[in-house]
Amino acid sequence: MTPHIEAEKGSIAKTVLMPGDPLRAKVLADTYLKDAKLVNTVRNIYAYTGFYKGKEITVMASGMGMPSIGIYSYELFKFYDVDNIIRIGTAGSYQENIKLYDIILAQDSFSESTYAKVQGGEERNILSSNTNLNNIIIDTSKEMGIDIKVGRLHSSDVFYTEVPGVPKKALEQGCLACEMESFALFHNANILGKKATCLITISDNLVTHEAASAEERQNAFSKMLELALEASLKM
Repeated sequence: MTPHIEAEKGSIAKTVLMPGDPLRAKVLADTYLKDAKLVNTVRNIYAYTGFYKGKEITVMASGMGMPSIGIYSYELFKFYDVDNIIRIGTAGSYQENIKLYDIILAQDSFSESTYAKVQGGEERNILSSNTNLNNIIIDTSKEMGIDIKVGRLHSSDVFYTEVPGVPKKALEQGCLACEMESFALFHNANILGKKATCLITISDNLVTHEAASAEERQNAFSKMLELALEASLKM
């Protein structure tokens, strides 16, 4: 047990899928996992461990933002011996040609955040996801006939900004879309010798101002989740 996770040691699988929303974690467990057991409820950050096609998987919420996923991913890696974390979530597109419902696999993450510097003295503002996990996901997407794009994400500390439009620095860095967690996750994986990556579905476009409804987001999210689950069988 840790200050934030009440699960017993051994009750969390080696591979964890992390959506941001605790209720989404519940839906995913109820829909896809067999014999799923609720192993954490602290602060309503639900975690469920069950089986997908015979493979033990944990689905656990991360909450929103780098401080939140930073806590949970660190504790999972450090104290629960988790080997792989796949963040699954939604993001806003920075490119006109990155459309609603497109799925992006993070090659790396750019951020202005000081999370990595404060946590471990990391000076870089671009951190990579794990190549092995990415190769598994890419191969699995081809087998399933699911089109994905691979590229750089902008991991921001700020959801609401007084500066309109797409951040210039993020465009200069070649970012395809914006989310709020991957940079901290990748840092924790790197310093602890673990593996992490991020799959996101585009839920809105900051250039065209298109946006998906809640129901449409859920349907598109299911496709991405099924890709993550199938890929997890090979991890």
